[in-house]
Amino acid sequence: MSYKIQYNKQFENFKNILLNIKSIFSQNSQTIHLARNELKIIEIENISTVVKAFRVPNVLNQFVYAYLRKSKAYKAFHNATILHDLHVSTPEPIGYIEFFKFALLKESFFISKEFKYDFTIAHIRDEQPEYKKNVLEDFAEFTYYIHTKGVWHVDYSGGNILVKKDGDKYLFSLVDINRMKFRTISNYEGLENFNKLWFNEEDLTTIAKAYSKLASLDENRAIDEILMQDKKLKDKVLLKRKLRGVRN
Repeated sequence: MSYKIQYNKQFENFKNILLNIKSIFSQNSQTIHLARNELKIIEIENISTVVKAFRVPNVLNQFVYAYLRKSKAYKAFHNATILHDLHVSTPEPIGYIEFFKFALLKESFFISKEFKYDFTIAHIRDEQPEYKKNVLEDFAEFTYYIHTKGVWHVDYSGGNILVKKDGDKYLFSLVDINRMKFRTISNYEGLENFNKLWFNEEDLTTIAKAYSKLASLDENRAIDEILMQDKKLKDKVLLKRKLRGVRN
């Protein structure tokens, strides 16, 4: 079985760790997420790391990722490196490795340092805590900041934004970053990036007001835009669910 490997030069001692990551991962039981992919917190070389094991692709995608497209592990590592260069918070990347059999991609892993956080932005949406306004305003500021850096997180959803309280402020860090775009984000376009968060109208209005102030946008137009983009996606998702129900 062949492999491709790349690691952060600050973590050269992780080369052998990456080469043996399959056995290290299988022997650890501290799973923090299990769906299509699995994430585990693993203490390695006195560093608390998060190891992400990507699901083995179907046969077609094994070929695609081997020859036509960069793998999710590759994108996670390289996008994290770009974000760090842009001073946008994401767990510090350590490295990734891809394993191939018969020249097709099989297992792949991405390792980063663990980011200690208090909750995800989904907590604000679901629990509606009394401090939510402060979090949402700081979140709007963070989002505006990353947009000025040309960062568009395609999967900007509740579970992919980690939140850490720091004094009177809230800090944010991006995860699940294998799908990112780096480009110019103009004016009201940035408000579309909030549409996968599934906030209620009140919370979206709070975000739009804070974002519009920072971006020097018309407040009422910003509110209309964020609500329109939210409704547009929700209608699309609900329609798909109805169609699935009809087919089933």
